[in-house]
Amino acid sequence: MRRNSTRIIKLSIIFFIAVIIMVFLYKSLYDEATHLPVKKEKIPEHPRHGAFFGGAPKNVHKRKIDWHDYETIKLDSARQGVGEKGLAALVPVEENDLKESMYRANGFNALLSDKISVNRSIPDIRHAKCKEKKYLSELPTVSVIVPFYEEHWSTLLRTTYSVLNRSPPELIAEIILVDDGSERTFLKEPLDHFVDGKLSKVKVIHLQERAGLIGARLAGAKVATGDVLVFLDSHTEANVNWLPPLLDPIAANYRVCTCPFIDVIAHDTFEYRAQDEGARGAFDWQFHYKRLPLLEKDKAHPDEPFASPVMAGGLFAISTKFFWELGGYDPGLDIWGGEQYELSFKIWQCGGAMYDIPCSRVGHVYRGPMDARPNPRKVDFVSRNYKRVAEVWMDEYKEYLYERRPDNYKGLDPGDLTEQKAVRERLQCKSFKWFMEEVAFDLIKKYPPVEPADYANGVIQNVGSPHLCVDTLNVGNGGTFGLFSCAANHVQPQKNQWWALSWRQDLRQKHEDLCWDVSSSERNAPILLWHCHTQGGNQYFRYDPEKQWILQGVYERCVEGDPIEKKIFVNQCDEENLNMKWQWGFVNSTAMALWDEERKKEGKKV
Repeated sequence: MRRNSTRIIKLSIIFFIAVIIMVFLYKSLYDEATHLPVKKEKIPEHPRHGAFFGGAPKNVHKRKIDWHDYETIKLDSARQGVGEKGLAALVPVEENDLKESMYRANGFNALLSDKISVNRSIPDIRHAKCKEKKYLSELPTVSVIVPFYEEHWSTLLRTTYSVLNRSPPELIAEIILVDDGSERTFLKEPLDHFVDGKLSKVKVIHLQERAGLIGARLAGAKVATGDVLVFLDSHTEANVNWLPPLLDPIAANYRVCTCPFIDVIAHDTFEYRAQDEGARGAFDWQFHYKRLPLLEKDKAHPDEPFASPVMAGGLFAISTKFFWELGGYDPGLDIWGGEQYELSFKIWQCGGAMYDIPCSRVGHVYRGPMDARPNPRKVDFVSRNYKRVAEVWMDEYKEYLYERRPDNYKGLDPGDLTEQKAVRERLQCKSFKWFMEEVAFDLIKKYPPVEPADYANGVIQNVGSPHLCVDTLNVGNGGTFGLFSCAANHVQPQKNQWWALSWRQDLRQKHEDLCWDVSSSERNAPILLWHCHTQGGNQYFRYDPEKQWILQGVYERCVEGDPIEKKIFVNQCDEENLNMKWQWGFVNSTAMALWDEERKKEGKKV
């Protein structure tokens, strides 16, 4: 009898587990009706995809129409639920442990993403004039290429559904999901099965080994059939009527590349919000992506496309014809890094143009903290990529890049550049000097090739506890740092203690693009390492050599060290507090005096 009871209990447990698994699979793969496209697919207008730029002339009468899908807009406005309208959401406290483990694996709140419909509604945050605009009646078809590596299920599907739901179906030739050698099992047969059963316009390509972002994009582009290639990241959400404004300039000129405005999807709450209202893409001389302010003529027309020297790289549209005329991406570029510069330089220098499109908006999840993934190569592939781009396209300006990191580039073999130089010769492309003078004409003023001297640099030693210096503690972007035993060399210490009060009046890690950043006005406000934005504000710092204070922000609070907890933070200044006093390894007295003179002229205290 006891034996039978035990057997019944075991069978009950197995049955219970099976039910749980089936419920999970049903929810993931066959969710409510909201997991189906909300629009019926129409028959494409074009006789065949890819024929737009090679057949009879299009848009002869330049007729423009309203491309909005008001039915979908109405349906979206009625949706209710977690994360709908792009509102912030939270995971119940009792699920925090699961949330954290999934967060670390993905760099965003994957558990919350699973609770949000893959067809969720997001806010239409376009400029009011965008809602009235009309676009050419004849537009090219697109192949949307989405490379992914170990992407989470719901974010990948949400990317796909947002394109299907918010695009004119006659313009979508296909969506190509390119699996860049992922190991997660649900990205193999389960994904293929789901796509085959539900999404007729979606194709999945599985690369047998890791090719990297660049290789995955090329793999998708090689099989694409659309007139235009649209590249998206795998954790994005296309917004209302995003596609027609992106295609309109290309329909008029196939040598134009267009980029949507990129909105922010918060990695913790999945709130959808604007990043800003536009800036022109640029770079500094370490090839960090930077931004230039809008020109006055562009500010006057906030709904109109504006020229941008460099793309951010992840989201853009380019005609298939022009992409391959340019040779596509340089196939010698490995994994990721430099591809946005190579393509941007080629577009401008070889007879094309590039525009940001304010009326086309796409949200993007910018990842938060996550577990490190293994380096796909044993070499510095990023520096090699940068050198390939510089050697082919930057002419004499390449030396400015090399001078910033001589150890990275000296003796580095960029590989065979014969084909890339042949592309430049064949297309009779312009010089990089032309690019800098005609396209990125204000870049040098904001990001000079040879930067002025620092106000101070070296270690930052605490006066109250002179054995302690400010140290990155090996954290990266978005991390908090603190105090550690001082390096022996105070002027040129190891990387994690080498700081610079730069000519931009920010405090940054020397030779890096990470700045001290304070966003809180509270007591003991934490200091984060954040990508340098060069706009002052929460990244503004100055040094008072007499009082030995490091002052932050326009209200000039003092940086304070805690020798017990080994932390640093910002508080109201106290002349008696030695933990608020700091010594630099080197102070440029001449530069500091000039800064003080400038402050006096502005009526500020020194």
